[in-house]
Amino acid sequence: MFMINGYDIYSLGIMSAFISFLGFCLENIWLAATKGFIDNRNMRLPFLMGYGVLVTGMYAVFGTPDNMTMLSGNAVTSDRTGRLILYFFVSMLIVTAGELILGHFTERFFGFEYWNYSRLPFHITKYTSVPTSIGFALVITLFMDVCFAPVMSVIQSINADSMQSVSIMLTAVIGIDTFLGFRQMKRNRGLNIRWIKYIANVNEPVPENA
Repeated sequence: MFMINGYDIYSLGIMSAFISFLGFCLENIWLAATKGFIDNRNMRLPFLMGYGVLVTGMYAVFGTPDNMTMLSGNAVTSDRTGRLILYFFVSMLIVTAGELILGHFTERFFGFEYWNYSRLPFHITKYTSVPTSIGFALVITLFMDVCFAPVMSVIQSINADSMQSVSIMLTAVIGIDTFLGFRQMKRNRGLNIRWIKYIANVNEPVPENA
């Protein structure tokens, strides 16, 4: 079975789905706190595939802060604080690049702004900013340092045949849902808002790139 840094691809597939769900929750928590509503985040299912792909991809390349290998197979440094700081800055750079690529790609090929950070301080174009990159990098570093290994232990306790079936099913379902969501956004030339739930008084209309 194909292994990546000690874990098989099926267990990593389930982890990717779990992180995709956490990404959906994270974005809605931010929306609830800043805009007073939650929504479907352009998908039919509560999964944002980009989060799962990004974080498990980072694991494949860099490992975790506790065992940061940078593809070399050897620990980058024996100093834990140094590894955490390095992992944070690597995460920050990857988040910044990912936001820039996805934002400009969506605008170029789908014809609309996926989001706009122009109102935020220290924004770098409208698609990324220093505060958002720092925030995402902190969350990623904390999750990879504290949660990744325990969650993987739970996943690996699943029967091997069941794990394989669940992993394939989740990957396929989330992948199809992501494709359908982006296809609808291309048709709309805008967001694919299927439902909104208001949890506070909102004095302004929902922006197109919420």
